[in-house]
Amino acid sequence: MTTLAAVSANFTRDLEQNYALIAALADEARERGVDFLALPEAAIGGYLSSLGNHGDTVKTTTRSLPPAIRADGPEIRRVQQLAGDLVVAIGFCELADDGETRYNAAALLDGGQVYGVYRKVHQPLGEGMSYSAGDRYDVHDTPAGRIGLQICYDKAFPEAARMMALDGAQIIASLSAWPAARTATAENLQEDRWTYRFNQFDIARALDNQVFWVAANQSGTFGSLRYVGNAKVVDPGGNILATTLLGSGMAVADVDVDTTFRTMRAGMFHLRDRRPDVYGPLTDADATTWAELAHA
Repeated sequence: MTTLAAVSANFTRDLEQNYALIAALADEARERGVDFLALPEAAIGGYLSSLGNHGDTVKTTTRSLPPAIRADGPEIRRVQQLAGDLVVAIGFCELADDGETRYNAAALLDGGQVYGVYRKVHQPLGEGMSYSAGDRYDVHDTPAGRIGLQICYDKAFPEAARMMALDGAQIIASLSAWPAARTATAENLQEDRWTYRFNQFDIARALDNQVFWVAANQSGTFGSLRYVGNAKVVDPGGNILATTLLGSGMAVADVDVDTTFRTMRAGMFHLRDRRPDVYGPLTDADATTWAELAHA
């Protein structure tokens, strides 16, 4: 059996607060026998304070940006010390080697190794003012299984998860700072339309690719953003095995990866039954043509 856990929690600009929270969550995970722990996007240093046309920018609001850290820097090493024997996925603002470029990134690590670092590919409105975009998806072998990473808005793009599933991912960790809708917000955030989308994407991507989906998210508020929590573990059949709903906490599920895959993929196996010979327009069509069609 493998025990998977997804966290819903509030992370801010206060790094010491972040480390204390990570330590507490790691201790709880060990007590509960967790093998893989997914922490939210921007768990080191917090996310942006706003999005849209008023997003944070390096030039105009440097003070509100998350601290930019190097993937091989002391901040990541400190998280490794806290992780110990746990395999952990954690979001942070990565500073590139040029000392200027920033990426919304996630690291997959344990106390002895950084298995990989992912740079967010798909950016929502406003995020590109603060971060450069990544350009690849990798899958990594870890003691907890073969794991792929993505961040927040990536989950709206089926191609992202499909690439990792085709590369043998057993588990995909989706780390988010997913807020409620900015307009016409529901009185009960669990019924908010952005909460609904967040949950539907998680279910769909797990089912599309018949993988275990571990979705972490920020909770509470930061700047103008109000997060929807709903960290969860979803099985390859699209069934939610555990969820935090709106609150902070840890969704934990014990899974038998190999047996579940054999059962779920025995008849209807989506990766086997693909027809890539007819999918050419997805990648061959000129982007301008698709944009014209979308606005026709």
